[in-house]
Amino acid sequence: MRIEKFLISLTLFSAFGASALSQELLAPEPQPAHIAGTVTDTNDDMIPGATITLNGPQQNAHSVETNDRGFFQIDNIAPGTPIQVTVRAAGFTDWQSAEIVLSPSQFDILDDIKLKIESDAVSVVVTASREEIAVEQVKMEEQQRMLGFIPNFYVSYSRNVAPLTFKLKFEMAAKVSIDPVTFVGASVVAASGQAGHYPNYPEGISGYGQRFGSIYANGLTDIMVGGAILPAVLHQDPRYFYQGTGTTKSRLLHALSSPMICRGDNGRSQPNYSSLGGYLASGAISNAYYPESNRGAGLLFRTFGIDFSADIANGVLQEFVLRRLTSTARNRN
Repeated sequence: MRIEKFLISLTLFSAFGASALSQELLAPEPQPAHIAGTVTDTNDDMIPGATITLNGPQQNAHSVETNDRGFFQIDNIAPGTPIQVTVRAAGFTDWQSAEIVLSPSQFDILDDIKLKIESDAVSVVVTASREEIAVEQVKMEEQQRMLGFIPNFYVSYSRNVAPLTFKLKFEMAAKVSIDPVTFVGASVVAASGQAGHYPNYPEGISGYGQRFGSIYANGLTDIMVGGAILPAVLHQDPRYFYQGTGTTKSRLLHALSSPMICRGDNGRSQPNYSSLGGYLASGAISNAYYPESNRGAGLLFRTFGIDFSADIANGVLQEFVLRRLTSTARNRN
């Protein structure tokens, strides 16, 4: 099973209770909020050197400039008060956001800043490529954590997304694989297997270690094959693309079809050979290290079925639940 998706499903059972308990026991001082974004023109070309000003009744004057990739970030924003973001750049008309109220510790990302060229502007300097845009977008996605600590990297909440490069696909898979929460999740599943005496490893510490290793190896195979190797070779995007709009039925169908339909690097929908191949690879390779009594076609189909079902559950949870638990994406447009 893909490790990240398992962790998403696993924590939902305790998420709301743990969150409520922590709020009752602790009353920390409100933490400052943050806001970031990427400034582009109407052709989605990055605009470096644009000036971003933050205005509000209880805010100090915040003013920063975009970097050479059009990216900016403003920290230490007082939460709970209305603010507006104004963007100015030479040769473009000004852009101003709607009124925004940030929560404590919120990291809001503006992904709809598009400046229009002034009628008397002579030329526009384009300095960023689609690859550079993808790098900045992945940086934002890698800040997405449910309840502040559980990885939720493999979902895009943005409407306009650049395709992942070959390198980014492997970097994202590696980041999930070595995240501390991934190891915690594998240890919990191993403990469950120990209690259920599956797979047929010895009991005791030795058996627990072998179960932990097999669970982690299953997830690692799935994420590397289905989330990096095959997407790179087949030019497919391994992320879930949040729909968020439309009828409940259309959103549900979008979520349920995610294991079978994916977005290609060309932006078009296509059969999800990458995820399906990852499920098969995980089941096939597990025959090399599971106990002999558990090996065979049954192990392959069992692993495939678990991964496929987990992917469907992940899609439904992403579409209807998990965004509300991911603070950096909760109020994103």
